[in-house]
Amino acid sequence: MSDSARIVIIGGGVGGASVAYHLTRLGERDVLVLERDELTSGSTFHSAGLVGQLRADPALTRMNQYSVELYRTLDAGWTECGGLRLASSPERLAEIRRQAGWARAHGLPLEEISAAEAAELFPLMDPAGVLGAAYLPTDGRIDPSQLCYALAAGAREGGATIRTGVRVLGVRTARGRVAGVVTDHGDVDCEIVVNCGGMFAAEIGRMAGVRVPVVPMSHQYVVTEACHDHPRLPTLRDPDLLVYYRQEVRGLVMGGYERTCAPWTAAPDAYDAIPAGFNGRLLPEDWPRFEEISANSRVRVPAMADVGIRKLVNGPEAFTPDNEFCLGESEVAGFFVAAGFCAHGIAGAGGVGKVTAEWIVAGEPPMDLAHMDVRRFGPHYRSPSYTLKRAAENYETYYDIRHPGQERRAGRPLRTSPAYAWHAAHGAVFGEKAGWERVDFYAGNATGDERERPRGWAGRGWSSAVGAEHRATRTAAGLFDESSFAKIEVTGPDAAELLEHVCANRVAREAGAVTYTQALNRRGGIACDFTVTRRGEDDFLVVTGTAFGGHDLGWLRGQAARTGATARIADVTGQYACFALWGPRAGDVLAGLTPGPLDVPSMTSRETSVGDVPVLALAVSFVGEPGWELYCSSEYGRVLWETLWRAGRPHGLVAGGYRAIDSLRLEKGYRVRGADVGPETTPYEAGLGFCVKPGKDFVGRDALDPDPPRRLRCLVLADPRAVALGHEPVRLDGRVASRVTSGGYGYTARASIAYAYLPAGAGPGTPVEVEVEGAWVPGTVVESPL
Repeated sequence: MSDSARIVIIGGGVGGASVAYHLTRLGERDVLVLERDELTSGSTFHSAGLVGQLRADPALTRMNQYSVELYRTLDAGWTECGGLRLASSPERLAEIRRQAGWARAHGLPLEEISAAEAAELFPLMDPAGVLGAAYLPTDGRIDPSQLCYALAAGAREGGATIRTGVRVLGVRTARGRVAGVVTDHGDVDCEIVVNCGGMFAAEIGRMAGVRVPVVPMSHQYVVTEACHDHPRLPTLRDPDLLVYYRQEVRGLVMGGYERTCAPWTAAPDAYDAIPAGFNGRLLPEDWPRFEEISANSRVRVPAMADVGIRKLVNGPEAFTPDNEFCLGESEVAGFFVAAGFCAHGIAGAGGVGKVTAEWIVAGEPPMDLAHMDVRRFGPHYRSPSYTLKRAAENYETYYDIRHPGQERRAGRPLRTSPAYAWHAAHGAVFGEKAGWERVDFYAGNATGDERERPRGWAGRGWSSAVGAEHRATRTAAGLFDESSFAKIEVTGPDAAELLEHVCANRVAREAGAVTYTQALNRRGGIACDFTVTRRGEDDFLVVTGTAFGGHDLGWLRGQAARTGATARIADVTGQYACFALWGPRAGDVLAGLTPGPLDVPSMTSRETSVGDVPVLALAVSFVGEPGWELYCSSEYGRVLWETLWRAGRPHGLVAGGYRAIDSLRLEKGYRVRGADVGPETTPYEAGLGFCVKPGKDFVGRDALDPDPPRRLRCLVLADPRAVALGHEPVRLDGRVASRVTSGGYGYTARASIAYAYLPAGAGPGTPVEVEVEGAWVPGTVVESPL
C-alpha cells in the first residue's frame, strides 16, 4: 500500500464512497479510501433505501434534492416511484400543509391529496382514518449497496484508490493537525483524514482525540413474501402509526420507529463501542420489540396480517443526539467528519458527499451547515450517558410532530444559570438550547387575554405572558437571563491583529469599545455574527449565540492557525453570568445601585459594581430599548439577579424570557443568525452594510457587492393572527420569489411580522403574499424598524 496520500477517507460505506466520488469530480486525484472489511459492510448494506427529499431544514432539503439529481445519473437501481406521507390525525394534516409550503419554497412538486387518491397510488393501504396525504412524485427508492458500488466505481474512474480489508489502528497528529493514519498494512502520511466510519465514527474520532457523539441504534424492518402485482408502488410513510413501506419486487419492506428503542453497545460505559469483528453482520432478531410496529403496519396495510415474512433485518444505525448529520472539520485541523446519518443517510448521501468534498477543497462549507457542524456539540457530549439519553429520545420521537417551541426532555436540566433556582421558584417555563436551561416566559405573567393568540401552529404553546413581558420592556423595564450566551476570550500579542483580519467591522478600537460585527467566509457570506468588546490592549471578549459557541470558537482558532497568529482563544461561557436590563426605566433601576451614574454611551462598556457585585456593563440591546448587558463572575450571579429584581420592582420591572426577546427584536429588525443571516447571505444583502469597513483588509472583503440584487425585507401581514414561523413561501406578482427566514407577532406593533430576501427593487409598499398553513395571506413590504 502507498505510504502517502493527500486525503485518506476512513470507511467504505455510502458516505465514504460519495465523498471520494465528489472529491475526484473537484479534481482531487490523491485520494485513498480505507475499508476495514468490504464495501457496504457497515450500515449501508442493510439500509432500507427510501429517498425522501423534503425536510424542515432547508440545507438538508437541498442536499437531498441533489441526491436525487445524482442518483438519476447512476447505474444503481434508482426508482423514481414517488413518495406518500399520510396524515392520520388533524395535527398531522396541519403539518403536511405546512410542508407543502416548504416544498413550494424549494421548487419541489409536492401536493396535498385526499385519502382516496393516496389509496389509488398505493392500493394495498386501507384509507380508514386517513385525513389526507402529501405526494411528492420525485421521491423514490434505491438499492443502497448498488449505490455505494456505483459511487466507488466513479471515484476509481476519477483517480481515487480504494483498499478493502485494511483496518485503521490510529490517527497521527502533530501540532494540532492531522499527519497520517496507522493501519494493519502500514502507515500512511496524509494532509487530510475524513472520518466516514458510520457507526464506527466515534471510535475513529477517539483515535484523533475528537468526540463524535453517535450511538448505534438497533433498527428493524421486515421483507415480506410476494403479496401484490403492482409494478410501481410509491414509498409510503404513516408517521402517526410510526411505520414506513416500500416495494421489494412483488413484496414489501416495512419498518418503523418504535417507542422503546434499543441502543446497541458492547460496553455499558461507552455506548458507541462496537466489537472489532462486527463486519457485514446483523443483530439477532428481536420480534417482541418489533410487535408495536408490526401491529401498526396491519392497521394501514391489512395484507401484513397474512403475508409471509422472508426475513427480519435488525441492523445498527448511527444516530446523533439531535438527528442532524455530523459534518465538517473538527478541532483537529485536517480531521473531517461525515457521519451520523440517523437512518436517512441514503437520501442524504449524494448531498453529504458533495458538501463535504467542497468543504475540504474550499476550506469552508458551501452552504449554512452550522447545525450539522461536528463542532456544534459542547463538552457535555463527552459524556456517554448524556449522549445516549439524547440519541434515544431522538430515535423514539423520530416521527413525532415538531410543534413550534416544543422542547426535548432527555438529560435535563444539565447547564443552568446561577439564577436558575429563582426562575424555577417564580414559575419559569424553560426551553433548552445547547444543554442550557433558558427561560421562555414566566407563567405568572400571563394575563389570561387570548385575543392575540395566533391561529394554527403558531398558537401552540402560546402564552399571554409573552405579550405582558414584551410590553413591560417597552414601557418600563425587563430583566432577562442571558447567561447561556457563548463567551470567548481572545487574548495575546496578536489578538487585535487576528480579530481585525477576521471581522468586517473595525473591532480593535479603544479599550471599552463594543463592536457588532460579522466574520465572513471567502465568498462574503456571514460565517459568524457577534459582538467584540475590547477589555484591554491584548484582551477581547467575543459574545455570540448560545448554539454557535463551538462553531465560532473553531472558526476563530482555524483563522489563527491559518495566519500563524499568537493568541489564546478560550471558551469562558460558564465563567460568567449575563443579565440584560432593558427598557426606558432601566436607568432608574440602576440609579441607586452603582457608585455613580452609569452614563455609558451605546456600544461601550465599563467595569463597575451593582450593589455588592463587580460587573462589566455593556451598553448593548437586542430589543430596541436602552439598557445594558451586565456580566459578572458566575459565583455572584444569584445575588446580582436578586439585587436587580428588588431594585426594579418599584419601577415596574418585569422578569422576561426569550420569547419576549424574539418578539421585541422582530419589531426592531434585529437579525437572527441561522435564520435571517448565514454563510449564504452577505452583510449588504442582510441590511448590515453599516458593519462593513471596506477600507480595511478582512476575509471576504473582495467578494462583497455593496449593491446586491436582493435584500432582506420586513413584511407585515394583513391578518395579524396569521403568523409565519419560517420557511413559508413568499409570492411576488403571483410567483414564489422567496421564503420566510423568521417571523412572529409584534405586541407593540400589533402585527404579524416576517422577514424574507426579496429582489432589491421590492421596496416598502410592495405587495406580497405569504402562505401560512395552506392559505395565501396578503402582506406588504414595510420600512424597518417598526
